[in-house]
Amino acid sequence: MTNINSLQNLIIEGVHDRKGRNVTLVDMSEIESAAASHFIIAEGTSTMQVGAIADSVREYVQEKSSVKPYNYDGYTNSEWIVIDYGDTLVHVFVPEARRRYNLEELWSDAVITEIPDID
Repeated sequence: MTNINSLQNLIIEGVHDRKGRNVTLVDMSEIESAAASHFIIAEGTSTMQVGAIADSVREYVQEKSSVKPYNYDGYTNSEWIVIDYGDTLVHVFVPEARRRYNLEELWSDAVITEIPDID
């Protein structure tokens, strides 16, 4: 079982705060070639919701822990927004883009944990 740290918990809470769904934690800490130790992947139903989820994550994490992302990108079309917290990258997709890029399959040798949706 993957150990979820406090930053990752805050990110997941920020996703759930805007009704983000299908949250997956990808633990790549044992993979030398990985760009980051962890990915948190989530989706929204529309580009508007993807933007709102990404905003929620940034605001929630900063409010609860004073941590700001190093960078973020993707707001132009909001089909895929990435937020860089150093060793944790947050990816928020619309469903079609998530299927197209399929990060979970790309890193299939990582430890993948599905986070239950909050309904």
